[in-house]
Amino acid sequence: MPSEQFNSLRLGRIAAMLPVSDIERSYQVYKEVFGFEKVFENGDPVGFMILQKDEAELHLTLQKNHKAATFNVAHMLVSDATETYQRCQDHGLRIIKRLQDKNYGLRAFVFADPDGNRIDVGEPISPP
Repeated sequence: MPSEQFNSLRLGRIAAMLPVSDIERSYQVYKEVFGFEKVFENGDPVGFMILQKDEAELHLTLQKNHKAATFNVAHMLVSDATETYQRCQDHGLRIIKRLQDKNYGLRAFVFADPDGNRIDVGEPISPP
């Protein structure tokens, strides 16, 4: 239950920041698989990029020596998890957890992007 002191506090956007070893390669993957578009980039060479698609926002930061975490670093809600799962497979992304209907009301799977960043993808469904 929220504390009374935070009742007036309103939060704005929050976006996942993904470290990547090749920012252009990562951009191409997120563009081709999910339809993200680049809306901002910074640096020469580019070391930071903001991607958007609908209400989703993803920040890429260049980290040449990036070592991926062994846990999910972001969660993405989609309108069609089955189609998204197929798109990930078609683009050769590694599937960490296969597509399943979960008892908590999501059709979900986990994939790893080219840098090994694990993304949990879910589509809200009616629980069984």
